[in-house]
Amino acid sequence: MKRAVGLWFLLVLLAMLGVTAWASIHENVGAAFVRLAKDPWGLATLFDAYFAFLAVWSWIAWRECSALNRGLWLVAILLLGNFAIAAYVLLALRREGSIDGLFRKRSCHV
Repeated sequence: MKRAVGLWFLLVLLAMLGVTAWASIHENVGAAFVRLAKDPWGLATLFDAYFAFLAVWSWIAWRECSALNRGLWLVAILLLGNFAIAAYVLLALRREGSIDGLFRKRSCHV
C-alpha cells in the first residue's frame, strides 16, 4: 500500500508539473487569475480548492511538532497547492517508513 500511495503522489506531482508548464506557455498566471476570479464558477473553484488545501494543512499541522514547520507548510500549500501536498506526503512516507505512520502524530523530541 505504501508503494501505491507513493506512486499516486509522484504521479500527482508530475502531472501538476506538466499541466502547469503547459498552462504557463499559454497564459500568464496573473492574467489567468484575474479572469478566473471574475467568473462565478472560477471563483467557486478557487474557494473549493483553497478549502481543501486548508483541510489537508490541518492534518499536516496536527502531525508536525514545530510551529515553524506548520507555518512553512501552510505557506507552501497556499502558494503551491498540490505540488506542496504531494511533496509532503512523499516526504512523510519516506520518513515514516509505512502508510500507517501517516495517520499518527509525529513523535516530538525535545
